[in-house]
Amino acid sequence: MKYVIVSGGVLSGLGKGVTASSLGVLLKSAGLCVTAIKIDPYLNSDAGTMSPFEHGEVFVLDDGGEADLDLGNYERFLDVTLGRDNNLTTGKIYSKVIESERRGDYLGKTVQVVPHITDSIQDWIQEVAHRPEEGTNNTPDVCVVELGGTVGDIESAPFIEALRQFQFRVGPENICFVHVSLIPVMSPVGEQKTKPTQHSVRELRGLGITPNVIICRSERQLSEDARQKIALFCHVKPNAVLSASDVSNIYRVPLLLDQQGALVLLSQKFGFKIPAERPLLDEWMEMATNVDGLTEEVCIAMVGKYTGLSDSYLSVIKALNHASIASSRKLVIEWIEASNLENNVAKSDPQIHADSWERLKNADGILVPGGFGDRGIEGKILAAEYARTSSTPYLGICLGLQIAIIEFCRNVLNWDNANSTEFNDNTPHPVVIYMPEISKTHLGGTMRLGSRGTIIKDRKSMASKLYDGAEIVYERHRHRYEVNPDVIEKIELAGMNFVGKDETGQRMEIIELSNHPFFFATQYHPEFKTRPTRPSPPFYGLLMAASKQL
Repeated sequence: MKYVIVSGGVLSGLGKGVTASSLGVLLKSAGLCVTAIKIDPYLNSDAGTMSPFEHGEVFVLDDGGEADLDLGNYERFLDVTLGRDNNLTTGKIYSKVIESERRGDYLGKTVQVVPHITDSIQDWIQEVAHRPEEGTNNTPDVCVVELGGTVGDIESAPFIEALRQFQFRVGPENICFVHVSLIPVMSPVGEQKTKPTQHSVRELRGLGITPNVIICRSERQLSEDARQKIALFCHVKPNAVLSASDVSNIYRVPLLLDQQGALVLLSQKFGFKIPAERPLLDEWMEMATNVDGLTEEVCIAMVGKYTGLSDSYLSVIKALNHASIASSRKLVIEWIEASNLENNVAKSDPQIHADSWERLKNADGILVPGGFGDRGIEGKILAAEYARTSSTPYLGICLGLQIAIIEFCRNVLNWDNANSTEFNDNTPHPVVIYMPEISKTHLGGTMRLGSRGTIIKDRKSMASKLYDGAEIVYERHRHRYEVNPDVIEKIELAGMNFVGKDETGQRMEIIELSNHPFFFATQYHPEFKTRPTRPSPPFYGLLMAASKQL
């Protein structure tokens, strides 16, 4: 097993996840089987209870694991299926060690960070790295390990120490350390400054890890002077200092690193041969070129409650991007804060209210993504009503399905005050209810999570066409509330069709509206399984409908 360890310096948010994923793509293009692990130094067991404003979206895996959004990058770039153990946190490690101590596994020893925590980290990485790819018997050849946070952070210290020891456990010929750092430019001179990178690498070397490759994030391509200076002061060869400058689209990052010899460096370190033909990289080149060539625009209004931080909807954005490539359209996302559509805002801030409605009405399609809590709910309901009555293509995801049901019951069935019990416990018409088996006392890992089957019985439905006639589809879930089974028959009689249900027939998974160009919503989150070359079917349907190609 070969290991590529990706660390970051100077500041967070440099794009370590994309860098790690891109290196994985290059290794995969050489015919190697690649897996990935993300280390998050926070104390939470997983990302499930964290606010999207705090940490971006919560990415859901097939096995129900709630993980960091970087695992989504790995799955999309590497086209693999990962599990909850591919996301390692301080909380998970300490829980495991304390559990072992309570069982008496340490035979009376004093349990300490070194060696017990550090050994546990190494054992975890080694064990997960050797697991065969989901659904296959292919044992990975390489594991890309991304260390979250920034070198020098207090919380990441045990992981740095574990990785320092790990290089001796697996042998220096089987491990490559890659450090991602920032190269700022001081205006007005425009000189690229290398000092932050020098300090970051010095800190890393002081902790016992010497990087083999340094990848420099900058707006412009790294100058030769800066490259030579970094090589001189950071103890690496000049050809091991790579430039990761801004690119026109994310699919160019692996290509950029490949042009500078990143795969050559890895092949020299690990002793594998690079094949003459690499079809995977040709696909990426074609994809990157196609994205840059898109000119005809399609505008999708994203009506959400976390619109101030786009990372809150990262997988949704990726799913829209992949669908836009497949439909040959340039994607324009119109971000609309749901609460600004509500009538009370018309009184307090009429300008924002009018502007939000104008942007919604000018969009080619409307998307209401998932979310929690009652803020902005009435605005989302108004957006769904507009989509339904104006024949504007609509896609609802999870909460987007539930608010579409609430709107339909209020305005078509005339059930005044129909609502979800999430927002009103005393509603006279509880059309969305809490799932009976879900815990009400614990939040972490207690939802209906992970991959579940949806049975599509109607062969003539839009769902059947989008999923190529499949009778059962497996998509990932993350919810506590569901459509009330007691009201389904009345809703269907009024023209809303439940075309996808779970294996019991009691849980509603897909809705479609009769006599509408495209009104489609899912209880599951289809965005988590999108791929650059295989867009998620519901998103593809929305983009095709919005661009009048359906």
